[in-house]
Amino acid sequence: MSTLQFWKPGTSGPGSSLDRATETEENVVPSAPSSGAISIQSARERLPIFKHREKLLYCMEKYGVVILVGQTGSGKTTQLPQYLYEAGWAADGNIIACTQPRRVSATSVANRVATEVGTILGEEVGYTIRFEDVSDKQKTRILYLTDGMLFRETLVDPLLSRYSVIMIDEAHERSIYTDLILGLLKKIRRKRPSLRIIVSSATLDATGFRDYFCAGNSPDEATIVSLEGRMYPVEVAYLQEPTADYVRKAAETVWSIHMQQSAGDILVFLTGREEIERCLQELSEYLPTLPRNAPRLKVLALHAGLTTDEQLAVFEPADRGTRKVIISTNIAEASVTIEGIKFVVDSGFVKIRTYNPTSALSSLATVPVSLASATQRAGRAGRTSAGICYRLYPESALRSMPATTPPEITRTDLTTPILQLKSLGVDDLMKFEWVTGPPAEAVLRALENLVAAGMVGEDGRLTVVGEKVAECPVEVNIARMLFASKEYKCGEEMLTIAAMTAVQDVFVIPDGAAGALAELERRKFTAEEGDHLTLLNAYNAFARYGRAASWCKAHALSFRAMSRAVSIRAQLKKYMQRFGLPLESCQGDARRLRECLVSGYWRNGARWVADGTYRSVRGNVTLHVHPNSVLFTRKPRSGWVVFHEMEETKKTQIRILTEIEPDWLLKYGHSFRDKHTGVAVS
Repeated sequence: MSTLQFWKPGTSGPGSSLDRATETEENVVPSAPSSGAISIQSARERLPIFKHREKLLYCMEKYGVVILVGQTGSGKTTQLPQYLYEAGWAADGNIIACTQPRRVSATSVANRVATEVGTILGEEVGYTIRFEDVSDKQKTRILYLTDGMLFRETLVDPLLSRYSVIMIDEAHERSIYTDLILGLLKKIRRKRPSLRIIVSSATLDATGFRDYFCAGNSPDEATIVSLEGRMYPVEVAYLQEPTADYVRKAAETVWSIHMQQSAGDILVFLTGREEIERCLQELSEYLPTLPRNAPRLKVLALHAGLTTDEQLAVFEPADRGTRKVIISTNIAEASVTIEGIKFVVDSGFVKIRTYNPTSALSSLATVPVSLASATQRAGRAGRTSAGICYRLYPESALRSMPATTPPEITRTDLTTPILQLKSLGVDDLMKFEWVTGPPAEAVLRALENLVAAGMVGEDGRLTVVGEKVAECPVEVNIARMLFASKEYKCGEEMLTIAAMTAVQDVFVIPDGAAGALAELERRKFTAEEGDHLTLLNAYNAFARYGRAASWCKAHALSFRAMSRAVSIRAQLKKYMQRFGLPLESCQGDARRLRECLVSGYWRNGARWVADGTYRSVRGNVTLHVHPNSVLFTRKPRSGWVVFHEMEETKKTQIRILTEIEPDWLLKYGHSFRDKHTGVAVS
């Protein structure tokens, strides 16, 4: 292709030169020297936050809560914990915590800060994410962790007594655990006034958060500190017409940038792993046509399904004569800063989880990004030099975009969070100080589910099983299966299934002839009962034959996914041992195993209908089997299944299915109904 077919409002049309963005001259930072030319200390002093150091430390002494507003890249995530550490806030065994909404943020920032502090990662500076703890209880003084992990810690230590300062970073993302942690911290501050809280973000309703913390407290409880943004100008270009396939258009745009534009790395925003891998495939088809004298192209993926090492690879600078392309989900939107990005390609879409409390079904839906997210994405191009953001949609699309993404608490299943809140002694949910109140129906349905599952009694308090399940680092339905495995005598198998459903893309099935061979390999593990038992077969074979990468490659399995499943299983095994759950084997009794699955997935039941689709037991929603399922082309003998999760794309698909007998659902509040009248029959 010869030219990039994008245009900027106010220019003469596609292919014309782009107007300069409207940043004023004083916001433009002088060119940065190369990292090799400056020491770590002088690099720290060049960050915008440095000149606010004394002011921030003064505010930390005077106020209980500091609301910090600063552009991504201003240094707030890496520098403020260090300032506090240097000022003595980690003395006497205290810890400075900084939460992140995603694990890649926690791991990458901890790596960077450990380097700056001059320590080995896991000693003075560490991180904790689900199923991975790289910290030392005696030595670690600055700890980066996901907000979910900090929330889980309150179950063991309700006053979070080992922390002197807790920084809630990227609060604008409003993940459910960010909201819950903020509510708990407000409560903890009343009992532990020495605890200091920082709420930080690039795009935050600072006044709203200050009002939240001051409500019911002194007006001096919280203050706002603003770090003025210092970014390079970013030009924005739009497609003249909408594209039918933004993944392909993203690959075309990357290739055009590489062939036409000067040096600088490229960051592409897509919605999920499948799109990222398709974009990688599209780009691989261009690579053979690269002229011999042209710069090389290094293409990397960034999403939550990668190992920690694979995620950290995107932060490594490209070799001389090589341009780096990172194809990412919205992980790279605000949570992490990748140096050297000069070009951003924005698909304009994001995948968010939504929950329908009426049907009790969760789904992943691909939706347009908010205006706030689009602005954040464009800003990624202006971190280290002037940049360009190519938006894969017309400018007119901005008019229909929401201003912000709704807080996760308004669109998620509250079963697990409410179980955990009750474990903390928050029995009266109406009196909990929510940042944003959850929908009443979602709370009601969650309580109904917990009562039906035997985790909350009729008095509204946790049962003995409920207290134990609340401590498990998995969803309620998976935890319930682990506890039910004692009754069905299948603890070994259920432990494996729990670990295998926690990882993604276990089988590697490429397109074309190689895919046909891979499919034949996968069939060696296939269980006619469905996907859960197929995953169990794959794990058992992997464990039996030496856990080798070469073996995985020969059998169409992902070595990365299988290795992560081994790690997760080992962690979950400790919980089973702690709760006295026997690690028995069902000795190949598939019926017992499937009955145990129903104890957790009873809300996710579905029946087969003649057109090959399914209808959900709750809500009667039409469901399509995901093509990766072993039941994709096969009718279950009983006509009934349970499934692990649902994803909404162009149609509503269900993943990881196992066939069941319908009468097994009767244990959990379901009833047979007359298909003509809808009346329950005994």
